Amino acid sequence: MPTLLVKNIHTLVTMDATRRELRHAAIFVRDNVIEQVGTTDELPQTADEVLDLHDRHVVLPGLVNTHHHFYQTLTRVIPAAQDCTLFNWLQTLYPIWANLTSEGVYISAQMAAAELMLSGCTTASDHLYIYPNDCTLDHEIEAIRAIGLRFHASRGSMSVGESQGGLPPDSVVEKEAAILKDSQRLIEQYHDNDRHAMLRMTLAPCSPFSVSPDLMRESAKLARSYPGVRLHTHLAENTSDVTYSLETFGLIPGDFAESVGWLGEDVWHAHCVQLSDDSIAKFGRTGTGVAHCPCSNMRLASGIAPIRKMLNQKVPVGIGVDGSASNDTSNLLQEARIAFLLARVRDCDPTVMSAREILEVATLGGARVLGRDDIGAIAPGMSADFIAINVDHHRFSGAHHDIVAALIFCQVDTVDYSFINGKKVVDRGQLTTIELPTLVEKHHQIAHRLLAD
Repeated sequence: MPTLLVKNIHTLVTMDATRRELRHAAIFVRDNVIEQVGTTDELPQTADEVLDLHDRHVVLPGLVNTHHHFYQTLTRVIPAAQDCTLFNWLQTLYPIWANLTSEGVYISAQMAAAELMLSGCTTASDHLYIYPNDCTLDHEIEAIRAIGLRFHASRGSMSVGESQGGLPPDSVVEKEAAILKDSQRLIEQYHDNDRHAMLRMTLAPCSPFSVSPDLMRESAKLARSYPGVRLHTHLAENTSDVTYSLETFGLIPGDFAESVGWLGEDVWHAHCVQLSDDSIAKFGRTGTGVAHCPCSNMRLASGIAPIRKMLNQKVPVGIGVDGSASNDTSNLLQEARIAFLLARVRDCDPTVMSAREILEVATLGGARVLGRDDIGAIAPGMSADFIAINVDHHRFSGAHHDIVAALIFCQVDTVDYSFINGKKVVDRGQLTTIELPTLVEKHHQIAHRLLAD
């Protein structure tokens, strides 16, 4: 089995059980698993591949992105949707997304993954819920396999169109029997519940305003018949979301989720900006997770999710960049920084969230939300997913007295190195698995055609 040694690390942020931060450190990897962690002097001096960081880099676990819509990289900054709240934003973009093709799914997924990987992400979940023309989730899975990102693929769905009181146009919804049949096919074809798996499946009816309660219940039943298949949806994103839930189901969003069996350690919900205190307590008791998407919530004026309150109630919380038509980027380091700052703004309290706490949310928190015990920390037996950031850069000048906190306090746009499953996927700030300029050109062409149709 191939071995890898990363040595002379300036500071290693392990996120292990005791949250050790090691100076002059090293990591030894065998195959795709971390075998040893310690100082450079303590570890083996040779390996099949050796990366000497010359005491110039902070190394930390790869970040975990818990919510995204990769296809939306094709529709960033659409003029008619720039100043909308959630429902108007969706109604403006649904007709454009109806022109999506399988090629668009593939290329947009790679563009989103490239941005994520360059910003420190090593594991991501994506929620693809619209399947017009020849689109399938298989195209996205193929794209992500080629670029090398650890992936949780969510088979999203919409089944309640405008004629039935839902938000999406009837032209972009599916029959529920077909959704469940395809969901089962995808699980049986792709889901890998082994430790260190690179691909797992999630069932993800889009939202309470685009699917029926029956589909929520049947999706939960189907997912729970397979080990390790999780459940995901949008919930309590803004006040209109709460109003819809009350008017349609007679329940606030958290109680609606409970009524259809969508609480539990195998479930996580995106946003939860307007989740009630009682629902937060239920989430904490049941281990139901939350994907916190601060930039999208700001962009759509949805509010600020109360993540300090959630963490205090033991709710699993991870970071998500959300779709690139409501962010409009896929920079996970930036998202963590904004989450840190917004927590302080929401409570008007600078002690409510520390830099190290938000780094933990972005790593271990995301791992817990996705139901994984093999990522989020650098320790023996963990997957070899980690990133390195050069601390000699001008952005850190004057910040070396706490270089770990500086990763959040100072704006960091890209990582210098990234390893996923023991493989170097970012080398000196450049992706190794694809030609980014070629991808950008193709992505731009498809985005132009999408709007021209």
